[in-house]
Amino acid sequence: MKISVVIPVYNEEQNISLLYQETREVLERLDCSSEIIFIDDGSSDTTLSVLQAIAQADDRVVAISFRRNFGQTAAMSAGFDYATGEVIITMDGDLQNDPADIPRLLQKIEEGYDVVTGWRFDRKDAFINRRLPSIIANKIISWTTRVSLHDYGCTLKAFRREVIKNIRLYGEMHRFIPAIASGMGISYTEIKVNHRPRRFGTTKYGISRTIRVILDLITVKFLLSFATRPIQVFGLLGVVSGGVGFLLALIMTIQRQFFDMPLADRPLLLLAVVLIFIGIQFISLGLIAELQARTYHESQQKPVYHIREVFRSSASHSSESS
Repeated sequence: MKISVVIPVYNEEQNISLLYQETREVLERLDCSSEIIFIDDGSSDTTLSVLQAIAQADDRVVAISFRRNFGQTAAMSAGFDYATGEVIITMDGDLQNDPADIPRLLQKIEEGYDVVTGWRFDRKDAFINRRLPSIIANKIISWTTRVSLHDYGCTLKAFRREVIKNIRLYGEMHRFIPAIASGMGISYTEIKVNHRPRRFGTTKYGISRTIRVILDLITVKFLLSFATRPIQVFGLLGVVSGGVGFLLALIMTIQRQFFDMPLADRPLLLLAVVLIFIGIQFISLGLIAELQARTYHESQQKPVYHIREVFRSSASHSSESS
């Protein structure tokens, strides 16, 4: 079995070498071949230079450089595209995830699970701006997606190749991979992992990220429940709105015809007309969404990143050419 470790990094020049050494030592103790894929997400410090040096010295390392900062989800997507392992493991590049937990993730994969997620049980982050928003977001995500996990935000995860290769990521979707994959009928589990305080650099996350996560959650819920039948969402809203509007119009028509009640000065008449038109618009939107859904599923999808260069050691180039 070959293992691919995917690590997105952004301005982590002080952490890269230590993380590479720790990860390499753990992988060398495993009875399997392995590779480490670093994705530099448009860093403005010397992160890319450090990665180039590591990739030149170790033919098991691939360093991918983005033209600009595309975000962690795009970096994950690039890593998945370049990974060749049967099991793909994702990690943060800030040394807070412990590579020593990798064998435990692999053990669960070998037990038959398709996705294994880490749970930062004893998390070493500030409570107000990091842990509290995460707790709230995790509960909302678990309730909405019906995939109950304690820690959606933990990047330390393991995936079977056949699961992750069938998932396309956009926005901030990387944290929702277990929920998205649940639509495929996968088996998943969660294990407690070690979480270490940040030693170098500064965090790239803040409380504002929670808002973006909630917005992406709406998209995930729609994709899980109605991606192939959007008319059932918009059509239902249209029928309800149009039905209420038609009922109001019918009542006022009866009142005008049989009870001689004036309509010109009644706001309900305007409300009825607006609801009917809104209903027609929702149904039309649902039909358009149905056409787009079919186009989406039948056409090739565009990548969410643009790569400048891919760095490998000279030894790996020579082995490929032979």
